[in-house]
Amino acid sequence: MTAPRELGRSGLKVLPIAFGGNVFGWGADEKTSFALLDAFVDAGYSLVDTADVYSAWVPGNQGGESETILGRWFQRSGKRDKVVLATKVAKWAEHPGLSSDNITAAVEDSLRRLQTDVIDLYQAHEDDESTPLETTLAAFGRLIEQGKVRAIGASNYSAERLQAALKVSADYKLPRYETLQPEYNLYDRAGYESGLEAVAREHGLGVISYYSLASGFLSGKYRSADDAAKSSSRGSSVVARYVNPRGLRILQALDDVASTYNATATQIAIAWLIARPGITAPIVSATRVEQLRDVLAAAQVGLTADDIAQLESASAA
Repeated sequence: MTAPRELGRSGLKVLPIAFGGNVFGWGADEKTSFALLDAFVDAGYSLVDTADVYSAWVPGNQGGESETILGRWFQRSGKRDKVVLATKVAKWAEHPGLSSDNITAAVEDSLRRLQTDVIDLYQAHEDDESTPLETTLAAFGRLIEQGKVRAIGASNYSAERLQAALKVSADYKLPRYETLQPEYNLYDRAGYESGLEAVAREHGLGVISYYSLASGFLSGKYRSADDAAKSSSRGSSVVARYVNPRGLRILQALDDVASTYNATATQIAIAWLIARPGITAPIVSATRVEQLRDVLAAAQVGLTADDIAQLESASAA
């Protein structure tokens, strides 16, 4: 098993794969979600990432479904102490933005749904430029002082705003964002590598990347326009975005490297993220236990420098 990694300077340590709770109450019903969580934690992993807004986008859902299912699992399983619990605020229409009042109200609702007294990592789900950074960070600071939150993180911030937030924390002696949650994978590299990566590494932030498989493209599931039908919900958009000469070049490199390890393209794509300096734990999702176990095996793949060079050459813009 790979050694634990610290989430920034928070003192929270996790193995290098996080489970994405966006599927709870949507791609996975409650019974399946419980089985997935059991399999993840029983395999030794701990970081589970959710958000108050999950999964408001699904017809018939309101938001809060993921946190609610996770809270029920905590009560049913008794495994709360085995989980590093991460959730987010700012994107849900019920609790939009990062004002002090909104953060104060949102955390209480999240704690209630999660049936817990403390959130290990509370993240700003997106930037809110209408609220001063010091106001937001002070509100998070009060939650830490009250013992409701252990550490804070940022998601979907620009490099400039993340740097500014870190400076505000230092200048005003406020808690700092210990983690960054950006979109990042072997295909979508520029957004993170062009600025955020340098800020995160300079300040020792933990990085929890999402869309680790580029909406399933890096699994090799989509290789032609005909493959769009493999997913009624996102197949067409994945094909339109990723099935192009560069995307197919990346899939070929994944196949080539995977063949040397008797591994899958999925495992190699995740292994590349795990090996990337500065990445703490890529987020993965699964809707079946067998699928999850396949993904977790990526942590056992030790890519060589030549493997990494081959993948990064293929994925160069």
